[in-house]
Amino acid sequence: MVNFVEIASVIQMAVAPAFLLTGVGAILAVMTARLTRIVDRFRVLNEGAKGGSQYKQKELSLLMLRGRWTHWAIALTTISALLICMLIAMIFISTEISFNLDQFISILFIMAMTALIFGLLSFLKEVGLSKSVMNINE
Repeated sequence: MVNFVEIASVIQMAVAPAFLLTGVGAILAVMTARLTRIVDRFRVLNEGAKGGSQYKQKELSLLMLRGRWTHWAIALTTISALLICMLIAMIFISTEISFNLDQFISILFIMAMTALIFGLLSFLKEVGLSKSVMNINE
């Protein structure tokens, strides 16, 4: 049986990843809002005549590319959030069983941070592409 002091210690260890999860959730909200704007703009441009101008076609292809990068950013960041949830669960599970899960917990944290890094890099790429719309006329 686990005593109160040990449970309090485990809760303290799980607080940092829980705050990290909150931050990742906020990042996901921003990414999702950007994807919504991309989809809305795509629909507006796509509603008109199918042929359209060369500018319109360039912008549509740019929006599709931005949408792909945003999709990857959201997917990788969501994977990071899921790994952080697993990390928090493993912290609690490790106190209940006699197995030492420290190495597994470390690996989960590394995987979560790697997914978050690649998600943020994908988001950065999409942000870079978003300014390209200003250069389409050139």
